[in-house]
Amino acid sequence: MNQNLADELVTMMAEDQRLLQYLFDSGELPSESYHPRMKVLHEQNAFRLKEIIHAHGWPGISLVGEQAAKAAWLVVQHSVSDPEFMGECVALLEDAVAREDVAGWQLAFLQDRVCTLSGQPQHYGTQFDIDENGWPTPFPIEDSATVNERRARLGLNSIEERQEQMTEQERKRRANIEQTS
Repeated sequence: MNQNLADELVTMMAEDQRLLQYLFDSGELPSESYHPRMKVLHEQNAFRLKEIIHAHGWPGISLVGEQAAKAAWLVVQHSVSDPEFMGECVALLEDAVAREDVAGWQLAFLQDRVCTLSGQPQHYGTQFDIDENGWPTPFPIEDSATVNERRARLGLNSIEERQEQMTEQERKRRANIEQTS
């Protein structure tokens, strides 16, 4: 395992999550547009991940361990200003999943993000929007009758269970707002 590379990827993920939390806590997120500080960090991280991929291929579990492989996924998942890069990484993750070198859910989330960002139906139902009442609802799903089979193949729970989890998170968020008001 490449410990230096693993440490670097985990640091990138920690910085991403730290800035995200700071911006939420300060009230700067959510916002209507891509927050400029998040955009800069995401683009820096994506640039570095491209260098890593060029030198080593996809940084999967065998190269960097489970946590750093997850960190690499998070970096590309947040590379929304570079959809071409995200699409290239879908293919890399497909290969890594086939070799059992990354968790299948990482492929599902990235592939769905690429689809929804390009206005296409998603395959696994991992990406959610909100309905007119503010409740989570999945973006359109291609062949929704078989989505749970696809989800199960990559280790995900059913779409119904996931929607209930998302709805419960929103219930808790609303309850916390009421308590602090």
